[in-house]
Amino acid sequence: MSSFWSIWITVITLGTILGCYLLLRWCLLNKTGIEEGDNMHHSFDGIVEINNPLPRWWTIMFYMVIVWGLIYLALYPGLGNWEGLWKWKSSNQNVQSLAESREATKRGFEEGYLVEYDRQMKFAEERFDPIFAEYAKVPVTELVNDAEAIKVGQRLFLQNCSQCHGSDARGQRGFPNLTDNDWLYGGSPEKIKETLLNGRSGMMPGWLDAFGEQGIEEIVAYALSLSGRQVDEQLKNAGEARFAACAACHGADGKGNQMLGAPNLTDNIWLYGASHKDVTETLKYGRNGVMPSFKDRLSEDKIHVVATYVYSLSQDK
Repeated sequence: MSSFWSIWITVITLGTILGCYLLLRWCLLNKTGIEEGDNMHHSFDGIVEINNPLPRWWTIMFYMVIVWGLIYLALYPGLGNWEGLWKWKSSNQNVQSLAESREATKRGFEEGYLVEYDRQMKFAEERFDPIFAEYAKVPVTELVNDAEAIKVGQRLFLQNCSQCHGSDARGQRGFPNLTDNDWLYGGSPEKIKETLLNGRSGMMPGWLDAFGEQGIEEIVAYALSLSGRQVDEQLKNAGEARFAACAACHGADGKGNQMLGAPNLTDNIWLYGASHKDVTETLKYGRNGVMPSFKDRLSEDKIHVVATYVYSLSQDK
């Protein structure tokens, strides 16, 4: 925060408290010329106004609130750039990466700053890490039968993965459905954990310059035919010859290659849309998909539990 805005906030805040104090003092003064407790000679509907001062208990409480406000502002941040005597803050506001966040957390503990978020995270680690460590000792294929572990994994999934794959894990355009047993890189527990730990980066090149509009149309026809779609036979036959360029990744039979993350083109499951227009766009311009790595965000023990939940989603499929 700039010095100007820091001063602006400080002046307004302290000025408001001072104004409340002065208003209270003014209200305690008797400027009516009538003794306290006497009739003010005002009446309405039979109700007579008496010159009574503010109740003493109310006045004392108002003073206490003002004092409490000043103490609070002295101890906690609230007056512009003032950090507070207790050096408390809700979180490290200016970090822009996980590395900066960790460094700020480390520095905060070393210098005695009371960062509430860091304290809560430390408390959570001390309390829950032993539980995750116990889960990590159990293989995914066995842990999948633990209903409580699945619930924990689901909560972690909702917090970290649902933004892309959806709260029901069924994905959306460009983000895989995790419930259908159709895996780009493999659906075994080991492969799921590998994906979560290291992330994935998939790239489908664009072929428009290489094949032209007509060539793309032919390859699209052949690709759609692999999943049983009705297409123009002439285009399909021409596209089959051109498909040799695609077979390097998708295989000669079009069933994909999980080592490369190349999709199976025979199962009629399409990540970016199944319409003729969508497939044409994919072939023309290519696709780029990135699955981020979570090893810097979640511990390996937590990733083990998330992998168990994800693995469980497709086991009855």
